[in-house]
Amino acid sequence: MKTTNTTANSTANLISDIKSAAATTPREHLSREEIISIAEQVATSLAAIPEEGFRSSRDIKEIILHCSATKQGDDFSSGDIRRWHLQRGFNDIGYHFVVRLDGTVERGRDMNLAGAHCLNHNRRSIGICYVGGLDRAGRPADTRTPAQRVALPELIRRLRRHHPAATIHGHREFAAKACPCFNAAEYSSLRPDDAGEPDCHAPGSA
Repeated sequence: MKTTNTTANSTANLISDIKSAAATTPREHLSREEIISIAEQVATSLAAIPEEGFRSSRDIKEIILHCSATKQGDDFSSGDIRRWHLQRGFNDIGYHFVVRLDGTVERGRDMNLAGAHCLNHNRRSIGICYVGGLDRAGRPADTRTPAQRVALPELIRRLRRHHPAATIHGHREFAAKACPCFNAAEYSSLRPDDAGEPDCHAPGSA
């Protein structure tokens, strides 16, 4: 029952958040039903991740945002990206989280293991990838859906609950790339989510 209540409360808060997100993309006209559906999807996917899934035993200094460098409207899962990365010689998916088009947050690499997403920063960072980053012509573009615009900050808040000193960055700050194709500084002022118990412990080429 506690989990159900927590999810319901998160959904109610997300409904307000997604209205603001939709307002930043004026071409997206969402009905109340669509707003509620997206909010439920985001809240449910986050609630399915155990609290320890947002915590790393590593000394986290940075949260680094990426795009999957895939075309707008084409959805892919963490499993798809894991397969791409294995084909490139990685031993697992390089990112710790993947945010799909509908706002679903999926886990990637184990949080206690260094990622493979940003040269010289993997040991001390968490890598988040949203699906998209290219327009239909294959050019770099901010393709975040309204659902992704809600899911990304909600995920970051949960991560900062356990790693409050972590700073937010886009991949392009550390590499000659467009990734994540938007200015990650918009998330730099996000405060840790206060839900849950306090922490007691200190294709695919983007």
